[in-house]
Amino acid sequence: MALPITASDFSWTHTDREAPAVGPLDLQIAAGEKVLLLGASGAGKSTFLHAVAGVLPEESGEATGELLVGGEKPDPRRGCTGLVLQDPDSQVIFSRIGDDVAFGMENLGLPAEAIEAQIPESLHTMGLDLAPEHPSAALSGGQKQRLALAGIHAMAPEVIVLDEPTANIDPASATEVRDAVLTVQAETQATMLVVEHRVELWIDHVDRVIVLGREGIAAQGPPERIFTDSDLTEMLIGCGIWMPQDPPTPRRGGAAGIGGTSGRLGEVLLRTDRLSVARPRMATPAATDLDLSLSAGQALGIVGANGAGKSTTALTLAGLLPEISGQVLAEAALREGAKRPRPFAWPSKQLAARIGMVFQEPAHQFLTSSVAAELELGPRLAGWSAAESQSRVDELLAGLGLTGLAQAHPQSLSGGEKRRLSVAAMLAPRPRVLIVDEPTFGQDALTWAGLVEMFLDALEHGSAVVAVSHDQAFLEAIGADLLELGNRSHEERADGNQSDSHVRAGERGE
Repeated sequence: MALPITASDFSWTHTDREAPAVGPLDLQIAAGEKVLLLGASGAGKSTFLHAVAGVLPEESGEATGELLVGGEKPDPRRGCTGLVLQDPDSQVIFSRIGDDVAFGMENLGLPAEAIEAQIPESLHTMGLDLAPEHPSAALSGGQKQRLALAGIHAMAPEVIVLDEPTANIDPASATEVRDAVLTVQAETQATMLVVEHRVELWIDHVDRVIVLGREGIAAQGPPERIFTDSDLTEMLIGCGIWMPQDPPTPRRGGAAGIGGTSGRLGEVLLRTDRLSVARPRMATPAATDLDLSLSAGQALGIVGANGAGKSTTALTLAGLLPEISGQVLAEAALREGAKRPRPFAWPSKQLAARIGMVFQEPAHQFLTSSVAAELELGPRLAGWSAAESQSRVDELLAGLGLTGLAQAHPQSLSGGEKRRLSVAAMLAPRPRVLIVDEPTFGQDALTWAGLVEMFLDALEHGSAVVAVSHDQAFLEAIGADLLELGNRSHEERADGNQSDSHVRAGERGE
């Protein structure tokens, strides 16, 4: 049975902040209602979802007002709410995927035979046709998101809370995942609250849109009114809402071809020689026989379905994973001062000074206790003067909308703010090669544009950029050539068998 959600003057504030992370909110969500929650990056969308699920840590902040789910305070021990987090890696618990799917059902006390029967059905429904014994560590980020959704499907909760459930899933599969979520909701009649920047994916399937502002609810109503009311349009654009009728447009064209021929390209920095890569704990290659050449000022987008090996290829190019065959080689312009041509053989100090890597999970790479210190670290280690470092920090804070958070702890930021900080920290010392994994995840339209400007600036200063991304508009905006991995069927992707990669040199989505 679905449960209603009621908030009365509810807000939540981090212990190190003066302004609330969310609220104050006054709202009522009816039992069984499907709601799309929108707002600027940092408006408190994820915080509110965590509050509904009852997982906001008491030691990290203070709640005021009242929030009730089914007339009671949220409590995860009740088992009535299923939550899919913004970071899929943070909710993988067990070493085998079947155990992960079973976890919620076991907490509900379901019979063992019912649990065993439900595991393969939920995996299949969410597009993970894998054996329950398949190792969780061998999943891609998008596959981990599917695994989290499979666990929710298996629980059949009374409230479904989803934080950007398709953000790390390839566009071709995003509709399938959305439809699977809607199937679960239809079967259970659960109340559903979803945060998603892909507005067009959900607006025809929800009953109401709620837009969060910095001080509470900025607008709410049925989607057909929210997105057609001319009086609301300016406010929505000001909040950074992705307007379905006004998609982003590329700002410039890209280089001509991998290793390109455009006049603005500089010397070759990095190349591969029949490179094959494999994810840790997986014997079969994720990508094979890659012959690439990356030049100064060039952007390369690595695209493909979930599980095709995009992140693994990026980590190998960054010198953080060894090649299983072939080589990644730094050319003279990048190798200067290093004795060996393979980045994987470089000591960490040499590697960090030449190749910057932004991981798919931004929180994994923060090293300091404040946003400003995180941005200042790279330039300082690169030998910049104090004045140069401070000027660069101020520039990045302003460009990415983080000025007001300069002294905040990086781990207290929202998911979108963490992503912007992780990208900016790597961009700060202007590395010759920057490799980023899903750089625009969790961004509203305004912060997305700010990130695009930062990458364009890096390219114009002679850096090469490699971006793993499902965001076609972003790749177009930075003029990226495309490397497509894993041109395979859905079944081949699911069982982990990898085939040869497909390179489209100089192609861009149109």
